[in-house]
Amino acid sequence: MKIGVFDSGLGGLLIAKEIRKQLPDYDYVYFGDTLHLPYGVRSMDTIYGYCEKIVDYLFRVQNCQIIIVACNTASAAALRRLQQEYLPTHFPDRRILGVVIPMLEEADDSNIKNLGLIATNYMVGSGIYQEELRKIDPEIEIHQKATPLLVPLIEYEGDEWIDSVLQSYLQPLVEKGIKGLILGCTHYAILEEKLAKLLPENVTILSQHKIIPLKLTDYLQRHPEIETKLTKNNHVSYLLSDITPSYILASERLMQEKITLQKVVL
Repeated sequence: MKIGVFDSGLGGLLIAKEIRKQLPDYDYVYFGDTLHLPYGVRSMDTIYGYCEKIVDYLFRVQNCQIIIVACNTASAAALRRLQQEYLPTHFPDRRILGVVIPMLEEADDSNIKNLGLIATNYMVGSGIYQEELRKIDPEIEIHQKATPLLVPLIEYEGDEWIDSVLQSYLQPLVEKGIKGLILGCTHYAILEEKLAKLLPENVTILSQHKIIPLKLTDYLQRHPEIETKLTKNNHVSYLLSDITPSYILASERLMQEKITLQKVVL
C-alpha cells in the first residue's frame, strides 16, 4: 500500500519530494488537482467535494494506506470533515493527515511565543491557524499576512519582483516582533533562502517541506499498524487532473528535475 500526497496544484510536489528523501523506501503517489485550482476561490462545500473524490480515488484505485493533504486550503476547508465523516464509514483503518496542526506543534515545541504566518487570502481568512493554536497553546500570539502575489511569481518565474514583494509583506510582521514565521503555502518553501536574508537573524522559518516529513516519520514510528501495511518498492507516480505546458514547466521548476506527469480526471 502507498503513501498518497495531494494538493490543489503543484506546490505539494515540494513536500512529496522531501518526504521521499526522508522515507525513500516506500511507494508514493502524488495527485495535483490542477483542473480546479485555485481552491481558494471555491466554496467550502465545493472544496470538500473535490477532496472527497480525490481521497476516494487514492484509497480505492491507488491503494493508499495514508494520505497527506498537502494543500493548506483543503486542510482548512475539508480535512476535519474527511476525518470525522468520510473515513469512519469508508476506510476506518486508513488515515488522512493535514499540514496545519504539525506546523503549530513545531512552533510550540520550539517555544516560539510570537509567531508570524504568510499564506493565501483563503487561509488567512479561514482563521484555522488561530483556532487550532488556541487548542495547542493559547499563549502563543500569531500575526497573519495574506500574500496572494507569491504563488504566481513563483510559478511564472517573476524573480525580479519577488524580493520587493516579500519585503512589503514581511515588514508589518517584523514590526510585530515575530520570532517564528510559518510558511503557510506549499509553494513558499522555494523562497526560504530569500526569506532568511530578508528576516532578522532571530526569526525561525517554519517550512512545511522540512517539518511535514519529520512529523510523518514520527507518526509512522508511533503507528506500526499503519507503517507495516506500506509497501517498499521505492516507486512514485505523479498524477495531475489537467496537464498544460505551463504545468510541466512549473513542475520542473519546483522539483529541479524533469518528472513524468500522468493525467487523471476524476
